[in-house]
Amino acid sequence: MNNELKMALETLEKEKDISREIMLEAIENSLITACKGHFGRDTDNFRVEIDRNTYDFHVYVDKTVVEEPDNDVTEISLAEAKMIDSKYELGDVVSEEIKSKEFGRITTQNARNVILQKIREEERKVLFDQYYAKEKDVVTGVVQRYIGKNVSVNLGKVDAILNENEMVKGEVFKPTERIKVYILEVKDTTKGPRILLSRTHPELVKRLFESEVTEVRDGIVEIKSIAREAGSRTKIAVWSNDPNVDPVGACVGMNGARVNSIVNELKGEKIDIINWNENPALLIENALSPAKVVVVLADPEEKTAKVVVPDYQLSLAIGKEGQNARLAARLTGFKIDIKSESQANAIEGFYEGFYDEDDDDEDAENYEEPELEAETGSEEE
Repeated sequence: MNNELKMALETLEKEKDISREIMLEAIENSLITACKGHFGRDTDNFRVEIDRNTYDFHVYVDKTVVEEPDNDVTEISLAEAKMIDSKYELGDVVSEEIKSKEFGRITTQNARNVILQKIREEERKVLFDQYYAKEKDVVTGVVQRYIGKNVSVNLGKVDAILNENEMVKGEVFKPTERIKVYILEVKDTTKGPRILLSRTHPELVKRLFESEVTEVRDGIVEIKSIAREAGSRTKIAVWSNDPNVDPVGACVGMNGARVNSIVNELKGEKIDIINWNENPALLIENALSPAKVVVVLADPEEKTAKVVVPDYQLSLAIGKEGQNARLAARLTGFKIDIKSESQANAIEGFYEGFYDEDDDDEDAENYEEPELEAETGSEEE
């Protein structure tokens, strides 16, 4: 048994996750390359046999029996064949074993390079496959160093790049600091996988909720929509597939433990969690939380909506520099026009379309004051 070869292959398989079968094929190819280099012939009559149990290997050259050989690598005379075994006749194929120890230094070096090249290729492939499977997911990395304005982050077996434009403005990292990052893209290159990371992508927040909230991870609670301004505020709309599970409460957690854990990971970014509703008007009303809404007129076809809020709630509904209204628009997919009651009353025909005359009585009878969702950890600054 070739114990040295066995131990080497087991080490490669354990440390670098390279299949021993692939390496055995690489050794076969390297020995065939060595044979061609040693005999100076580019022929296909060399053959390698490796016992998968003992790891012993043998190299053979197959020669055709002829009367007078013109090529001693591919042909053998009938007389020489008879000396090996008297049963051989013209046209038969004789297998002669080649002793690899007879190969020269250069030939051996070339064979070694073939194996090393295969190891490097497989190592790159294994790393690429491993991290490509994690693309569009969140992983924990360790900050290595700043490269210009970009940050090098170690993900375990490979370093990745967090570009400046994928970093939250004002966020500063220290070497050895552990951070959660979203794998934006994994590219296969000759130097190994090139991994691009993000701290600003909305999916980062979604994946953090999946890891922190069991109900989201199990599919009981769905994150239907998400809108984010990285480093400042995120709004998410959630829906429960189980009537006994409150989607907002599940995401907030006991005493806000779950959402606060995510807020801490995002360095204090505020997160508003609202109930998703198939009714666009109710969804828009929820999305504008914490502002109170008087009435909403939504046009699903045009994807536009008119919203009326109390006079004292107008600035809260719009938010600082328009952020609350902007995020609500992204969350719902509607272009939202927000007016105070005074402004709406001053515009002739503003309320047209809120109710059809035939539906007045029915609407009045069925109308229920919508519940306003409490904002989690946010007040307009």
